[in-house]
Amino acid sequence: MHVIRDSKKAYRLIRRAVASRAAAQRVRSRVEPPEENQFRIAVYFADSAVNMYQIRQWYRPLTELAERWPIVVLSRSAVGAEALLDDGVLPVAYVPKIRDLERYIADQDIRIVLYVNQNTRNFQMFRYGRRWHVFINHGESDKVYMVSNQFKAYDYALVAGQAARDRLSRTLWGYDVDQRTLEIGRPQADHYLAATPYPTDERTVVLYAPTWEGDRASMSYGSVISHGERLVAELLATGRHRVIYRPHPRSGVIAPAYGAASARIIAAIAAANTADPGANHVHDDGPEVGWQLAAADVAIVDVSAMIYDRLAIGKPLLITRPVDPLARIDDEGYLSDCEWLTADAAAGVVAEVDRVRADEEATARLRHWVRHYFGDTSQGVATAKFHAAIEQLMAEWERWHALDGDFLQPSADAGEDDALDQPEI
Repeated sequence: MHVIRDSKKAYRLIRRAVASRAAAQRVRSRVEPPEENQFRIAVYFADSAVNMYQIRQWYRPLTELAERWPIVVLSRSAVGAEALLDDGVLPVAYVPKIRDLERYIADQDIRIVLYVNQNTRNFQMFRYGRRWHVFINHGESDKVYMVSNQFKAYDYALVAGQAARDRLSRTLWGYDVDQRTLEIGRPQADHYLAATPYPTDERTVVLYAPTWEGDRASMSYGSVISHGERLVAELLATGRHRVIYRPHPRSGVIAPAYGAASARIIAAIAAANTADPGANHVHDDGPEVGWQLAAADVAIVDVSAMIYDRLAIGKPLLITRPVDPLARIDDEGYLSDCEWLTADAAAGVVAEVDRVRADEEATARLRHWVRHYFGDTSQGVATAKFHAAIEQLMAEWERWHALDGDFLQPSADAGEDDALDQPEI
């Protein structure tokens, strides 16, 4: 039995390695060589295509920022680089080996490096000083991920607001929150408004956006099995609701049963649209996140960054209560005062949706937490804060550069390169 399992694993690894090599050849033929000193800001992205959602949510803010400061994405994965090139939003540099990375930044005046996640290969970029390493994350939330001690590895972190600063202060020893964090709100929210894929009518639009099943008990926040099938069935049955179902792209990666439940929800939505073409229910798996949050009258989300993306809109939401008692929930912030939807209450979701739309006390609580997490959410304010933070860091770079004079970059010999680089499989 072990032999069969090991053989299947080896076969999968070989297939991934072959696909990666093929992708690397395609990427090298597509990447355009940059001009010398063309870029001032780099986004470091070591992931493959599975985590593209983490950088895609930054496309619009970064595209706008690039009008002032030219930006390039440093991609370490061939599959990830190919996905970035297919998107065609920002210039891409494919730097799979440390020697490739080193050659590239030697020719570019990179002053700020932005990181959208905590990939372990971020460590390979940290070795280069005389530039700011800045964690921008891929969303605001109260997950344990948001208080990782890895925050200390970055020179600065751009955070959404006071809630993030309070969270870090409570958890990290010896971390100077005032010195090393800059508040920017949620600049993505300034780009949320977009056309919907259905005509406007009198239906109440409900977004159900669950997270994935998680890879450990403390992060088992996914609700597709515990809540999702029942609540979607109830909403589809009314004839007066429109469901937008946006599952997490990693759904089912760890637990096949979770992916199967998500597939049944998708099938139910398709069947409902066949029975009533005017319903226009949506299974949304597109790269754009934003229009769904703005369009929904009520959002139902798991404990995830989607809570806080929705908070930035300031419209009603319900949070699914995890059924796993080991799932960690921050009881200091919004989740201590939110509108919970338990698994048992999923059968009564229609009444809950109606309630949160009309409950004035719930609306007042929501407004309080919106301010606490994001500050002023008026259109354009977060973008202005984001640009101001970058300008501040650029000014700091100029000041340190003037004091520092000439310097030598660290160099990697072949042995170190072999030791640090991971095979792309």
